[in-house]
Amino acid sequence: MDSTRLHAALARFDAANAEDPNVIVVNGEPRPKELVCAEQMTAWLHRLEPSPSEVLQLAARAQHLRRWQIPRDTYPEGRAAYHRWRTTLQQFHAETAGRIMKDVGYDDPTIARVQALLKKQQLKTDPETQLLEDVVCLVFLENYFADFAREHDEEKVIGIVRKTWGKMSERGRGAALKLDLPEEARRLVQRALAEQA
Repeated sequence: MDSTRLHAALARFDAANAEDPNVIVVNGEPRPKELVCAEQMTAWLHRLEPSPSEVLQLAARAQHLRRWQIPRDTYPEGRAAYHRWRTTLQQFHAETAGRIMKDVGYDDPTIARVQALLKKQQLKTDPETQLLEDVVCLVFLENYFADFAREHDEEKVIGIVRKTWGKMSERGRGAALKLDLPEEARRLVQRALAEQA
């Protein structure tokens, strides 16, 4: 692992995400939303895997790279449009990360591997893709699920929990069950899992 090159790429990813005009308050401090999300991704990656590969560290940090540039409302409502938006985002994150990695000296095979992870290729069969998906789900559940649940119909929320659970490995699910969620968020998770059983 080339730590100098890795840190250069991560710093470039962070600088890009620091431009996010959407701000959230963390510990009383307003911060760019996608920069915070990238930091949360890295933290969860290291919690699940103490010695993650270089490509996993890069993919985790680039998961939502400059996501605000393609907002959800630029696509119509509905499931099909949502999936088109998500696919477009994955391609956008992969291309943006690839340019930055090329600039700091990564070779094409390493860039392609990070891009494959960002596109969630071979989910369920590639251990690193699965680990990244677990990290994504845990960041959502720990940091964004409670607010999401307050803003949406309960049945929709239950469906989202089930889909999220279905994407996770047993390791990821075990970590999710240990999350210290607000009472209402925990109730919704428990209901979703009880009805799915």
